[in-house]
Amino acid sequence: MLPDPLPPLDAVTLTTEQRLLPVQAVADEAVGDPRDPDDRAQRLDEGWGDEAPGPGEPVLDVSMVGDPPQPGPGTKRLARFVHLPDTQLADDESPTRAALVDNFQISGGFRPQEAYMCHVLNAAVRTMNALHAADPLDFVILGGDNIDSAQTNEALWFLDIVDGAPSVECDSGEDDDLVPGPANDPKDPFAPVGLDVPLYWVNGNHDVLVQGNFPIENKRAEAVGSVASGGTRDYRMPGGPVVTGEVIPDDRRALLDRTELLSLVRSLGDGHGISMDTEAYGKAFYSFDVGDALRFIVLDTAAETGAAEGVLHMEDIDLFVRPELDKAAADGRYVVLASHHAATNLSDGGGFGGTVQPDAITQTEFEAMLGEYDNVVLHLVGHNHVHRVRWVAPTGGNPYWEVMTSALADWPHQVRVVEIEDLDNGFLAITGVAVDFAVDGDLLAGEARPFGVLDMTTRWQAPGDGMLEDRNVRLFWPKP
Repeated sequence: MLPDPLPPLDAVTLTTEQRLLPVQAVADEAVGDPRDPDDRAQRLDEGWGDEAPGPGEPVLDVSMVGDPPQPGPGTKRLARFVHLPDTQLADDESPTRAALVDNFQISGGFRPQEAYMCHVLNAAVRTMNALHAADPLDFVILGGDNIDSAQTNEALWFLDIVDGAPSVECDSGEDDDLVPGPANDPKDPFAPVGLDVPLYWVNGNHDVLVQGNFPIENKRAEAVGSVASGGTRDYRMPGGPVVTGEVIPDDRRALLDRTELLSLVRSLGDGHGISMDTEAYGKAFYSFDVGDALRFIVLDTAAETGAAEGVLHMEDIDLFVRPELDKAAADGRYVVLASHHAATNLSDGGGFGGTVQPDAITQTEFEAMLGEYDNVVLHLVGHNHVHRVRWVAPTGGNPYWEVMTSALADWPHQVRVVEIEDLDNGFLAITGVAVDFAVDGDLLAGEARPFGVLDMTTRWQAPGDGMLEDRNVRLFWPKP
Protein backbone atom coordinates (compact mmCIF):
# COMPACT_ATOMS: atom_id res chain seq x y z
CA MET A 1 0.00 0.00 0.00
CA LEU A 2 1.34 3.41 -0.99
CA PRO A 3 1.71 6.15 1.61
CA ASP A 4 -0.25 9.33 0.97
CA PRO A 5 1.42 12.17 -0.94
CA LEU A 6 3.62 14.36 1.20
CA PRO A 7 1.74 17.10 3.07
CA PRO A 8 2.01 20.73 1.98
CA LEU A 9 5.00 22.68 3.25
CA ASP A 10 4.37 25.34 5.85
CA ALA A 11 6.77 27.74 4.12
CA VAL A 12 9.74 27.92 1.78
CA THR A 13 13.07 29.51 2.67
CA LEU A 14 14.20 31.70 -0.22
CA THR A 15 17.87 32.25 -1.04
CA THR A 16 17.35 35.86 -0.03
CA GLU A 17 17.03 34.49 3.51
CA GLN A 18 19.47 31.56 3.44
CA ARG A 19 21.73 29.77 0.97
CA LEU A 20 22.78 26.14 1.13
CA LEU A 21 26.53 26.02 0.57
CA PRO A 22 28.98 23.10 0.25
CA VAL A 23 31.18 22.61 3.29
CA GLN A 24 34.04 21.24 1.20
CA ALA A 25 35.77 23.56 -1.26
CA VAL A 26 35.50 22.56 -4.90
CA ALA A 27 38.56 20.53 -5.91
CA ASP A 28 40.98 21.94 -8.46
CA GLU A 29 40.80 18.70 -10.43
CA ALA A 30 38.65 15.56 -10.39
CA VAL A 31 38.79 13.61 -7.12
CA GLY A 32 38.05 9.88 -6.99
CA ASP A 33 35.30 8.45 -9.18
CA PRO A 34 31.67 8.83 -8.05
CA ARG A 35 30.66 6.02 -10.43
CA ASP A 36 32.33 3.54 -8.08
CA PRO A 37 30.02 2.74 -5.12
CA ASP A 38 32.88 2.24 -2.65
CA ASP A 39 34.64 5.44 -3.69
CA ARG A 40 31.34 7.33 -3.55
CA ALA A 41 30.65 6.10 -0.03
CA GLN A 42 34.17 7.03 1.07
CA ARG A 43 33.86 10.57 -0.30
CA LEU A 44 30.53 11.04 1.45
CA ASP A 45 32.12 9.88 4.71
CA GLU A 46 34.89 12.44 4.14
CA GLY A 47 32.32 15.25 3.85
CA TRP A 48 32.41 15.95 0.10
CA GLY A 49 28.60 15.89 0.04
CA ASP A 50 27.97 18.07 3.09
CA GLU A 51 26.06 21.34 2.93
CA ALA A 52 25.57 24.01 5.57
CA PRO A 53 23.25 27.01 5.72
CA GLY A 54 24.86 30.32 4.81
CA PRO A 55 23.65 33.90 4.77
CA GLY A 56 21.03 34.91 2.26
CA GLU A 57 21.75 37.18 -0.67
CA PRO A 58 19.92 40.44 -1.38
CA VAL A 59 18.13 41.16 -4.63
CA LEU A 60 20.54 43.27 -6.69
CA ASP A 61 19.12 46.10 -8.80
CA VAL A 62 20.57 46.07 -12.32
CA SER A 63 19.83 48.74 -14.91
CA MET A 64 21.77 49.24 -18.13
CA VAL A 65 20.16 52.59 -18.96
CA GLY A 66 20.74 54.61 -15.81
CA ASP A 67 18.93 54.63 -12.50
CA PRO A 68 15.16 54.37 -12.93
CA PRO A 69 13.01 56.84 -11.00
CA GLN A 70 10.96 55.81 -8.01
CA PRO A 71 7.97 53.55 -8.78
CA GLY A 72 4.79 55.41 -9.60
CA PRO A 73 1.45 55.13 -7.81
CA GLY A 74 0.07 52.70 -10.40
CA THR A 75 2.68 49.95 -10.02
CA LYS A 76 1.13 46.69 -11.19
CA ARG A 77 2.28 43.07 -11.20
CA LEU A 78 1.95 41.59 -14.67
CA ALA A 79 2.99 37.99 -13.91
CA ARG A 80 4.50 35.77 -11.25
CA PHE A 81 5.78 32.35 -12.26
CA VAL A 82 8.55 29.78 -11.81
CA HIS A 83 11.19 28.91 -14.41
CA LEU A 84 12.21 25.22 -14.16
CA PRO A 85 14.94 24.08 -16.58
CA ASP A 86 17.03 20.92 -16.93
CA THR A 87 15.52 18.30 -14.64
CA GLN A 88 16.99 15.65 -16.98
CA LEU A 89 14.91 12.90 -15.43
CA ALA A 90 16.83 9.79 -16.47
CA ASP A 91 16.20 6.08 -16.68
CA ASP A 92 19.61 5.33 -15.25
CA GLU A 93 19.28 1.60 -16.08
CA SER A 94 18.77 2.13 -19.81
CA PRO A 95 21.06 0.41 -22.34
CA THR A 96 21.58 3.81 -24.02
CA ARG A 97 23.32 5.34 -20.98
CA ALA A 98 26.91 6.54 -21.42
CA ALA A 99 28.29 6.57 -17.89
CA LEU A 100 31.74 5.45 -19.01
CA VAL A 101 32.39 8.70 -20.88
CA ASP A 102 31.38 10.94 -17.96
CA ASN A 103 34.05 13.36 -16.78
CA PHE A 104 34.44 17.06 -15.98
CA GLN A 105 34.62 17.98 -19.66
CA ILE A 106 31.76 15.66 -20.74
CA SER A 107 29.44 15.67 -17.74
CA GLY A 108 25.94 14.24 -17.64
CA GLY A 109 26.61 10.64 -18.63
CA PHE A 110 26.45 9.78 -14.93
CA ARG A 111 25.16 11.60 -11.87
CA PRO A 112 25.36 10.05 -8.38
CA GLN A 113 21.91 11.55 -7.67
CA GLU A 114 20.23 10.34 -10.87
CA ALA A 115 18.24 7.52 -9.21
CA TYR A 116 16.61 10.13 -6.95
CA MET A 117 15.58 12.67 -9.58
CA CYS A 118 11.90 11.66 -9.53
CA HIS A 119 11.88 12.52 -5.84
CA VAL A 120 13.83 15.73 -6.46
CA LEU A 121 11.21 16.76 -9.03
CA ASN A 122 8.43 15.88 -6.60
CA ALA A 123 10.17 17.96 -3.92
CA ALA A 124 10.45 20.86 -6.38
CA VAL A 125 6.72 20.57 -7.12
CA ARG A 126 5.97 20.62 -3.41
CA THR A 127 8.22 23.68 -3.05
CA MET A 128 6.50 25.51 -5.91
CA ASN A 129 3.10 24.72 -4.42
CA ALA A 130 4.25 26.36 -1.18
CA LEU A 131 5.42 29.42 -3.12
CA HIS A 132 1.98 29.55 -4.73
CA ALA A 133 0.20 29.24 -1.37
CA ALA A 134 2.24 32.14 0.04
CA ASP A 135 1.82 34.40 -3.01
CA PRO A 136 -0.06 33.07 -6.05
CA LEU A 137 1.87 31.91 -9.09
CA ASP A 138 0.32 32.18 -12.52
CA PHE A 139 2.10 29.09 -13.86
CA VAL A 140 5.36 27.15 -14.09
CA ILE A 141 7.29 27.21 -17.36
CA LEU A 142 9.87 24.56 -18.13
CA GLY A 143 13.28 25.28 -19.60
CA GLY A 144 13.72 22.09 -21.62
CA ASP A 145 15.77 18.96 -20.98
CA ASN A 146 12.91 17.81 -18.81
CA ILE A 147 13.92 14.20 -19.46
CA ASP A 148 17.33 12.82 -20.31
CA SER A 149 17.18 10.57 -23.33
CA ALA A 150 13.88 10.82 -25.26
CA GLN A 151 12.46 7.68 -23.62
CA THR A 152 8.75 7.03 -23.15
CA ASN A 153 9.11 5.96 -19.53
CA GLU A 154 11.12 9.08 -18.66
CA ALA A 155 8.45 11.34 -20.18
CA LEU A 156 5.65 9.48 -18.38
CA TRP A 157 7.47 9.72 -15.05
CA PHE A 158 7.94 13.47 -15.48
CA LEU A 159 4.37 14.17 -16.54
CA ASP A 160 2.84 11.89 -13.91
CA ILE A 161 4.81 13.67 -11.19
CA VAL A 162 3.81 17.20 -12.21
CA ASP A 163 0.22 16.09 -12.86
CA GLY A 164 -0.11 14.26 -9.53
CA ALA A 165 -0.84 10.75 -10.83
CA PRO A 166 -1.98 8.23 -8.19
CA SER A 167 1.37 6.42 -8.38
CA VAL A 168 4.77 6.72 -10.07
CA GLU A 169 7.47 4.05 -10.11
CA CYS A 170 10.75 5.32 -11.56
CA ASP A 171 12.25 1.93 -12.22
CA SER A 172 12.88 -0.14 -15.35
CA GLY A 173 14.10 -3.62 -16.22
CA GLU A 174 14.30 -5.55 -12.95
CA ASP A 175 11.73 -4.54 -10.32
CA ASP A 176 14.33 -3.24 -7.89
CA ASP A 177 13.80 -2.97 -4.14
CA LEU A 178 17.05 -1.42 -2.94
CA VAL A 179 15.90 -1.22 0.68
CA PRO A 180 13.45 -3.97 1.64
CA GLY A 181 9.97 -2.60 2.22
CA PRO A 182 7.69 -0.08 0.52
CA ALA A 183 8.34 3.61 -0.25
CA ASN A 184 11.81 3.73 1.32
CA ASP A 185 14.14 3.76 -1.68
CA PRO A 186 14.16 5.68 -4.98
CA LYS A 187 13.02 2.69 -7.04
CA ASP A 188 9.84 2.12 -5.01
CA PRO A 189 6.49 3.46 -6.23
CA PHE A 190 5.27 6.62 -4.55
CA ALA A 191 2.36 9.08 -4.74
CA PRO A 192 3.44 12.46 -6.15
CA VAL A 193 1.90 15.70 -4.91
CA GLY A 194 1.15 17.29 -8.32
CA LEU A 195 1.41 20.95 -9.25
CA ASP A 196 -1.30 23.35 -8.09
CA VAL A 197 -0.76 25.67 -11.08
CA PRO A 198 -0.57 25.17 -14.87
CA LEU A 199 2.70 23.99 -16.40
CA TYR A 200 3.98 24.88 -19.87
CA TRP A 201 6.24 22.50 -21.79
CA VAL A 202 9.50 23.56 -23.50
CA ASN A 203 11.62 21.15 -25.53
CA GLY A 204 15.37 20.72 -25.03
CA ASN A 205 17.92 18.59 -26.82
CA HIS A 206 17.65 15.77 -24.24
CA ASP A 207 13.88 15.61 -24.76
CA VAL A 208 14.24 14.59 -28.42
CA LEU A 209 17.74 13.05 -28.66
CA VAL A 210 19.43 10.05 -27.05
CA GLN A 211 21.82 11.40 -24.42
CA GLY A 212 20.98 14.86 -25.77
CA ASN A 213 23.23 14.32 -28.81
CA PHE A 214 22.17 11.42 -31.01
CA PRO A 215 19.16 11.10 -33.36
CA ILE A 216 16.77 8.43 -32.19
CA GLU A 217 16.31 6.56 -35.45
CA ASN A 218 19.50 4.51 -35.13
CA LYS A 219 18.96 3.98 -31.39
CA ARG A 220 15.41 2.61 -31.23
CA ALA A 221 16.44 -1.06 -31.08
CA GLU A 222 19.23 -0.34 -28.60
CA ALA A 223 16.87 1.45 -26.20
CA VAL A 224 14.55 -1.56 -25.84
CA GLY A 225 17.34 -4.09 -26.19
CA SER A 226 19.44 -6.06 -23.73
CA VAL A 227 23.01 -4.85 -24.36
CA ALA A 228 24.57 -1.79 -22.76
CA SER A 229 27.83 -0.70 -24.37
CA GLY A 230 28.33 2.78 -22.88
CA GLY A 231 27.87 1.94 -19.22
CA THR A 232 24.60 1.79 -17.31
CA ARG A 233 23.69 1.07 -13.69
CA ASP A 234 22.79 -2.35 -12.33
CA TYR A 235 20.90 -2.18 -9.04
CA ARG A 236 20.97 -5.95 -8.63
CA MET A 237 24.43 -5.30 -7.17
CA PRO A 238 25.14 -3.17 -4.07
CA GLY A 239 25.37 0.53 -4.83
CA GLY A 240 24.20 0.18 -8.42
CA PRO A 241 27.64 0.03 -10.09
CA VAL A 242 28.19 0.96 -13.72
CA VAL A 243 28.19 -2.10 -15.97
CA THR A 244 28.33 -3.04 -19.62
CA GLY A 245 27.01 -6.07 -21.42
CA GLU A 246 23.72 -7.85 -20.80
CA VAL A 247 20.91 -5.93 -19.07
CA ILE A 248 17.22 -6.66 -18.63
CA PRO A 249 15.30 -5.21 -21.61
CA ASP A 250 12.16 -3.11 -21.16
CA ASP A 251 9.74 -2.02 -23.90
CA ARG A 252 8.75 0.99 -21.78
CA ARG A 253 12.10 2.51 -22.78
CA ALA A 254 10.90 3.00 -26.37
CA LEU A 255 12.21 6.25 -27.87
CA LEU A 256 9.89 9.10 -28.81
CA ASP A 257 10.38 11.32 -31.82
CA ARG A 258 9.33 14.94 -31.41
CA THR A 259 5.80 14.44 -32.76
CA GLU A 260 5.24 11.41 -30.53
CA LEU A 261 6.50 13.36 -27.53
CA LEU A 262 4.20 16.31 -28.24
CA SER A 263 1.26 13.93 -28.60
CA LEU A 264 2.05 12.37 -25.24
CA VAL A 265 2.43 15.76 -23.52
CA ARG A 266 -0.85 17.00 -25.00
CA SER A 267 -2.72 13.84 -23.95
CA LEU A 268 -1.95 14.19 -20.24
CA GLY A 269 -3.10 16.72 -17.67
CA ASP A 270 -4.23 19.95 -19.31
CA GLY A 271 -1.87 19.48 -22.28
CA HIS A 272 0.82 21.73 -20.81
CA GLY A 273 0.46 24.33 -23.55
CA ILE A 274 0.61 21.80 -26.40
CA SER A 275 -2.49 22.03 -28.58
CA MET A 276 -3.59 20.00 -31.57
CA ASP A 277 -2.24 22.81 -33.76
CA THR A 278 1.15 22.57 -32.04
CA GLU A 279 1.18 18.82 -32.50
CA ALA A 280 0.24 19.21 -36.16
CA TYR A 281 3.07 21.73 -36.64
CA GLY A 282 5.42 19.05 -35.31
CA LYS A 283 7.53 21.25 -33.01
CA ALA A 284 6.85 22.93 -29.67
CA PHE A 285 6.28 26.44 -31.04
CA TYR A 286 3.28 28.11 -29.40
CA SER A 287 2.20 31.17 -27.45
CA PHE A 288 -0.06 32.06 -24.53
CA ASP A 289 -1.22 35.25 -22.86
CA VAL A 290 -0.97 36.24 -19.21
CA GLY A 291 -3.27 39.00 -18.06
CA ASP A 292 -3.86 41.92 -20.40
CA ALA A 293 -0.24 42.90 -21.03
CA LEU A 294 2.05 39.88 -21.59
CA ARG A 295 2.42 37.30 -24.33
CA PHE A 296 4.75 34.33 -23.87
CA ILE A 297 6.20 32.84 -27.06
CA VAL A 298 7.74 29.36 -26.74
CA LEU A 299 10.44 28.35 -29.22
CA ASP A 300 11.59 24.80 -29.96
CA THR A 301 15.37 24.96 -30.43
CA ALA A 302 16.02 21.21 -30.13
CA ALA A 303 17.46 19.59 -33.26
CA GLU A 304 16.17 16.11 -34.08
CA THR A 305 19.07 15.89 -36.51
CA GLY A 306 21.46 15.62 -33.56
CA ALA A 307 24.01 17.61 -31.50
CA ALA A 308 23.46 19.28 -28.16
CA GLU A 309 23.42 22.91 -29.29
CA GLY A 310 20.32 24.70 -30.50
CA VAL A 311 19.03 25.11 -34.03
CA LEU A 312 16.44 27.60 -35.27
CA HIS A 313 15.45 27.09 -38.89
CA MET A 314 14.65 30.05 -41.11
CA GLU A 315 11.45 28.22 -42.08
CA ASP A 316 10.28 28.34 -38.45
CA ILE A 317 11.24 32.02 -38.20
CA ASP A 318 9.13 32.79 -41.28
CA LEU A 319 6.20 30.51 -40.46
CA PHE A 320 5.92 31.08 -36.71
CA VAL A 321 8.34 33.41 -34.93
CA ARG A 322 7.97 36.59 -36.99
CA PRO A 323 4.20 36.26 -37.35
CA GLU A 324 3.87 35.80 -33.58
CA LEU A 325 6.10 38.79 -32.87
CA ASP A 326 4.18 40.90 -35.37
CA LYS A 327 0.85 39.88 -33.84
CA ALA A 328 2.06 40.66 -30.30
CA ALA A 329 3.15 44.11 -31.47
CA ALA A 330 -0.20 44.71 -33.17
CA ASP A 331 -2.02 43.54 -30.02
CA GLY A 332 0.02 45.89 -27.85
CA ARG A 333 1.52 43.13 -25.70
CA TYR A 334 4.95 42.86 -24.17
CA VAL A 335 6.77 39.67 -25.19
CA VAL A 336 8.59 37.08 -23.10
CA LEU A 337 10.27 34.33 -25.11
CA ALA A 338 11.17 30.93 -23.69
CA SER A 339 13.46 28.33 -25.23
CA HIS A 340 15.93 25.77 -24.02
CA HIS A 341 18.94 27.29 -25.75
CA ALA A 342 20.23 30.82 -25.33
CA ALA A 343 21.18 32.82 -28.40
CA THR A 344 24.81 32.06 -27.53
CA ASN A 345 24.02 28.34 -27.90
CA LEU A 346 22.49 28.55 -31.37
CA SER A 347 24.40 26.62 -34.02
CA ASP A 348 24.18 25.19 -37.51
CA GLY A 349 23.49 21.73 -36.08
CA GLY A 350 26.84 20.30 -37.11
CA GLY A 351 28.23 19.56 -33.65
CA PHE A 352 28.99 16.15 -32.15
CA GLY A 353 26.29 13.71 -33.26
CA GLY A 354 24.61 16.25 -35.55
CA THR A 355 24.19 17.26 -39.18
CA VAL A 356 24.67 20.77 -40.57
CA GLN A 357 21.38 22.53 -41.32
CA PRO A 358 21.83 25.01 -44.18
CA ASP A 359 18.95 27.27 -43.09
CA ALA A 360 19.94 27.55 -39.40
CA ILE A 361 20.11 31.15 -38.18
CA THR A 362 23.03 32.50 -36.16
CA GLN A 363 23.16 34.20 -32.78
CA THR A 364 23.66 37.57 -34.45
CA GLU A 365 20.71 37.06 -36.79
CA PHE A 366 18.44 35.93 -33.95
CA GLU A 367 19.35 38.83 -31.68
CA ALA A 368 18.99 41.32 -34.54
CA MET A 369 15.53 39.97 -35.32
CA LEU A 370 14.38 40.36 -31.72
CA GLY A 371 15.94 43.83 -31.68
CA GLU A 372 13.51 44.90 -34.41
CA TYR A 373 10.70 44.76 -31.84
CA ASP A 374 10.48 47.32 -29.06
CA ASN A 375 8.08 45.14 -27.04
CA VAL A 376 10.46 42.18 -26.47
CA VAL A 377 11.32 42.30 -22.78
CA LEU A 378 12.85 38.97 -21.79
CA HIS A 379 14.20 35.68 -23.13
CA LEU A 380 14.14 32.77 -20.64
CA VAL A 381 16.67 29.98 -21.29
CA GLY A 382 18.41 26.96 -19.76
CA HIS A 383 20.84 24.34 -21.16
CA ASN A 384 24.11 25.49 -19.56
CA HIS A 385 23.20 24.47 -15.98
CA VAL A 386 24.26 27.83 -14.56
CA HIS A 387 22.55 31.04 -13.45
CA ARG A 388 23.33 33.82 -15.93
CA VAL A 389 21.87 37.23 -16.72
CA ARG A 390 22.72 39.01 -19.96
CA TRP A 391 21.69 42.39 -21.37
CA VAL A 392 21.28 42.01 -25.14
CA ALA A 393 21.59 45.22 -27.14
CA PRO A 394 21.68 44.43 -30.87
CA THR A 395 23.42 47.06 -33.00
CA GLY A 396 20.78 49.53 -34.09
CA GLY A 397 18.04 47.51 -32.36
CA ASN A 398 16.00 47.44 -29.18
CA PRO A 399 17.55 45.87 -26.05
CA TYR A 400 16.13 43.07 -23.93
CA TRP A 401 17.19 40.79 -21.08
CA GLU A 402 18.22 37.14 -21.39
CA VAL A 403 17.86 35.16 -18.14
CA MET A 404 19.32 31.67 -17.77
CA THR A 405 18.33 29.54 -14.77
CA SER A 406 20.54 26.75 -13.46
CA ALA A 407 19.52 23.08 -13.52
CA LEU A 408 17.37 21.11 -11.13
CA ALA A 409 19.51 18.09 -12.08
CA ASP A 410 22.80 19.49 -10.75
CA TRP A 411 23.95 21.58 -7.81
CA PRO A 412 22.63 24.06 -6.71
CA HIS A 413 19.43 22.16 -7.69
CA GLN A 414 17.39 25.34 -7.98
CA VAL A 415 14.46 26.89 -9.78
CA ARG A 416 13.85 30.61 -10.17
CA VAL A 417 10.71 32.49 -9.18
CA VAL A 418 10.17 35.43 -11.53
CA GLU A 419 7.95 38.50 -11.17
CA ILE A 420 7.33 41.06 -13.90
CA GLU A 421 5.96 44.43 -12.83
CA ASP A 422 5.01 47.64 -14.58
CA LEU A 423 6.50 50.27 -12.25
CA ASP A 424 4.39 53.14 -13.65
CA ASN A 425 7.56 55.18 -14.14
CA GLY A 426 8.57 54.26 -17.68
CA PHE A 427 10.13 50.92 -16.71
CA LEU A 428 9.22 47.27 -16.31
CA ALA A 429 11.01 45.36 -13.53
CA ILE A 430 11.92 41.67 -13.78
CA THR A 431 12.73 40.17 -10.40
CA GLY A 432 14.29 36.71 -10.28
CA VAL A 433 15.05 34.84 -7.05
CA ALA A 434 16.71 31.41 -6.90
CA VAL A 435 14.91 28.80 -4.80
CA ASP A 436 16.25 25.51 -3.37
CA PHE A 437 13.89 22.55 -3.36
CA ALA A 438 12.71 21.87 0.20
CA VAL A 439 13.15 18.44 1.78
CA ASP A 440 11.10 18.87 4.97
CA GLY A 441 9.74 15.42 5.80
CA ASP A 442 11.00 14.07 2.45
CA LEU A 443 13.72 11.54 3.27
CA LEU A 444 14.40 10.41 -0.30
CA ALA A 445 14.73 13.92 -1.75
CA GLY A 446 16.96 14.67 1.22
CA GLU A 447 19.19 11.72 0.32
CA ALA A 448 19.69 13.18 -3.16
CA ARG A 449 21.29 16.48 -2.15
CA PRO A 450 24.60 15.07 -0.79
CA PHE A 451 25.12 13.17 -4.04
CA GLY A 452 24.67 16.35 -6.08
CA VAL A 453 27.05 18.25 -3.83
CA LEU A 454 29.58 15.41 -4.08
CA ASP A 455 29.40 15.46 -7.87
CA MET A 456 30.23 19.16 -7.86
CA THR A 457 32.84 19.42 -5.10
CA THR A 458 34.84 16.46 -6.48
CA ARG A 459 34.96 18.35 -9.79
CA TRP A 460 32.90 15.86 -11.80
CA GLN A 461 30.26 18.54 -12.45
CA ALA A 462 30.87 22.27 -12.81
CA PRO A 463 29.25 24.58 -10.20
CA GLY A 464 26.04 26.11 -11.54
CA ASP A 465 25.34 29.03 -9.23
CA GLY A 466 26.97 31.68 -11.44
CA MET A 467 28.09 35.06 -10.16
CA LEU A 468 26.31 37.06 -7.45
CA GLU A 469 24.77 39.34 -10.08
CA ASP A 470 23.30 36.30 -11.90
CA ARG A 471 21.25 34.94 -9.00
CA ASN A 472 18.88 37.22 -7.09
CA VAL A 473 18.31 40.23 -9.33
CA ARG A 474 15.86 42.97 -10.21
CA LEU A 475 16.34 43.91 -13.85
CA PHE A 476 14.97 47.16 -15.25
CA TRP A 477 13.73 47.44 -18.84
CA PRO A 478 12.79 50.81 -20.38
CA LYS A 479 9.33 50.90 -21.92
CA PRO A 480 9.13 52.23 -25.49
